[in-house]
Amino acid sequence: MNLLLAIAIVVVCTAVAVSLMLFVRRRAPDGSYFNDGDRAAGVFGVLATGFSVLLGFVVFLAFTSYDSARAGAEDEARIVAQQVETAQFMPAAQRDSLTAELVCYARSVAGVQWTRMENHSIGDDLNPWSVRMFETLRTIDPKTATEQAAYAKWLDERSDREDARSSRIHGATGVIPRPLWYVLFFAATVIVAFMLFFADSGERALVQAVLMGSVVALIVSMLLLLQFLNNPFHKGVGGLRPVAMERTLRIMDQEMDVAGLQVTPPCDARGNPR
Repeated sequence: MNLLLAIAIVVVCTAVAVSLMLFVRRRAPDGSYFNDGDRAAGVFGVLATGFSVLLGFVVFLAFTSYDSARAGAEDEARIVAQQVETAQFMPAAQRDSLTAELVCYARSVAGVQWTRMENHSIGDDLNPWSVRMFETLRTIDPKTATEQAAYAKWLDERSDREDARSSRIHGATGVIPRPLWYVLFFAATVIVAFMLFFADSGERALVQAVLMGSVVALIVSMLLLLQFLNNPFHKGVGGLRPVAMERTLRIMDQEMDVAGLQVTPPCDARGNPR
């Protein structure tokens, strides 16, 4: 989420709530609408505690998904770099093809695949270069002990790479179910409505404004934090970016230069097939 947009949402919501509080305060009795302020404060404590406990669990759930997506992206990038080395021990007929397809896989993740995650259009589609590598792998008939070890290692790395990819994509779909959002917004509305009954014509307007504004600003900020954690792939502040895979692409270029490999990836810079 854009930081300026988030600040604007907090400011607007707080301003509306404060204006509503001051409007209600004009006709409120001296001492608020409650005859027993201590009893009202106790009820408000129950409401606030219930909301904060639910919010805490949801934040933990969303942050776990956020961290899993970040770790998955880093693990996927690391495994792709390792597979480049493994590919060099494959039979010569498939060595260059696997290396080139790995480059395209990394470009696709950092390019078109990442854009689709930001647009929430990634769906259940496989990375097309993963399919291409599998088709190339099926043509390999390892003969020597080195080739057989590399073949077995490749299969293990492929499984780990797909697990890491699943963790990365899982964070792009959002983990907070819609009913939880309904309950959170309902609880926030109840708390704000309850706060209006604390309107007191005998209290200074500034104190009443701070009373309502601080509560609403905190609630809106926490809900925006949830939205941020639930949709971690974006270009705003704190959003997950393909930094790890871009670093892997640079490492792959260095590795191929050191090994003297000359491969022509069958894709453009964003991983689209040529």
